[in-house]
Amino acid sequence: MCTIMEDARRGAIDRRIQKIAEREGVTERFLNDGIAAGRIVMPCNPNHDPLPAAIGTGLSVKINANIGTSRDLPDEEKEIRKLDMAVKYGADAVMDLSTGGDIDAIRRRLLKRCPVMMGSVPLYETGLTAARKNAVVEMTEDDIFNGIEKHAKDGMDFMTVHCGITKETVRWLSKCGRLMDVVSRGGSFLTAWILHNEEENPLYKDFGALLDLAKKYEFTLSLGDGFRPGCISDATDQAQVSELLTLGHLVDRARAAGVQSMVEGPGHVPIEQIPANMQLEKSLCHGAPFYVLGPLVTDIAPGYDHITGAIGGAIAAQYGADFLCYVTPAEHLSLPDENDVREGVIASKIAAHVGDLSHGRDRERDDRMAKARKSLDWPTMFDVCIDPEKAKRYRSRGCTEEKDGCSMCGDVCAIKIVGQYLIRADRSGNGLQKRDDLN
Repeated sequence: MCTIMEDARRGAIDRRIQKIAEREGVTERFLNDGIAAGRIVMPCNPNHDPLPAAIGTGLSVKINANIGTSRDLPDEEKEIRKLDMAVKYGADAVMDLSTGGDIDAIRRRLLKRCPVMMGSVPLYETGLTAARKNAVVEMTEDDIFNGIEKHAKDGMDFMTVHCGITKETVRWLSKCGRLMDVVSRGGSFLTAWILHNEEENPLYKDFGALLDLAKKYEFTLSLGDGFRPGCISDATDQAQVSELLTLGHLVDRARAAGVQSMVEGPGHVPIEQIPANMQLEKSLCHGAPFYVLGPLVTDIAPGYDHITGAIGGAIAAQYGADFLCYVTPAEHLSLPDENDVREGVIASKIAAHVGDLSHGRDRERDDRMAKARKSLDWPTMFDVCIDPEKAKRYRSRGCTEEKDGCSMCGDVCAIKIVGQYLIRADRSGNGLQKRDDLN
């Protein structure tokens, strides 16, 4: 049985390709060629079969929402509500990062309910299982691969696998003088495992076995950034770039095997370094879809990191990022609640849209808003905006629905005043003409 990538190379067009091409405004040939070359991925495990979607060059920027239990907050029902919230506000994908309670049960419940692409980090569960018995560093190679296969059987469409952390990249970590060392949970597990066991990372050493699993179950590899910078001072250092170089080689191996792969990226990055980081990944990883966390452009905004992440995400999307992982206001502070998920999704959707605009995509939506504002057409404004519920709440402050203005300007609305006098000038024939380009 052929993989999605192998089918694309044969020129096969299935129902998913047709639906995605129509929604993205591209040809089926463009989409097929991108998947065949590895510049586009279509994560779709047959055991889950999510709504058709694709990530990569020439397509709209997608966003992911992370949810999942923790040791201190293991409530499965809350995670179900967070899933529903993420999907409601437009998340293109959801990742289950559960580390508390019955991890297997919550993953299977979420998969059954989730209509969009879903991902996970199997190493979390594997490491925690080993830690409960003794220590994270006691997990075996079989434990690691068995954990991945379990998630694949359940239906995960894509999985983060930290294959780029090697004995060599760990040596770079000790040389580059980082302020925060390793902030990736999966990255910390494998760094500790390598240092304790003095062995090579099984996910790198036995990458061929991982490819076999990916082909068997048709899941997309999300090559994890275990050495992503955790503060802006650590950005674009030797450890990060060394890992990225390794991931570039693994992208080539995945493509040769007919396995879809994308690459994960930073992290915390100062704003002026974002373009170079995007271009570096596209060059070193041969155009593989780039999946970034934020990136966050400052370290001093706990409680507002959905904003710092959206700023970085918009710039990253402009310069080539294909997939944005949301950041919530709870980042660095606590497990996010439902409202945090909503805020994070909306902030990331704004960033993705700004990136799309920079590439000439979805401009019609902004123009439709401008026309509605000129006409004081509130129903259309609410229909176009990212969060209609919040917009309606603000609109209702001190202003009834029957009024055409808002409580900010009242009778001195600039649009109303100028519109009235342009019409009068046009009627009087004094040479002023009413503009029609927004009508």
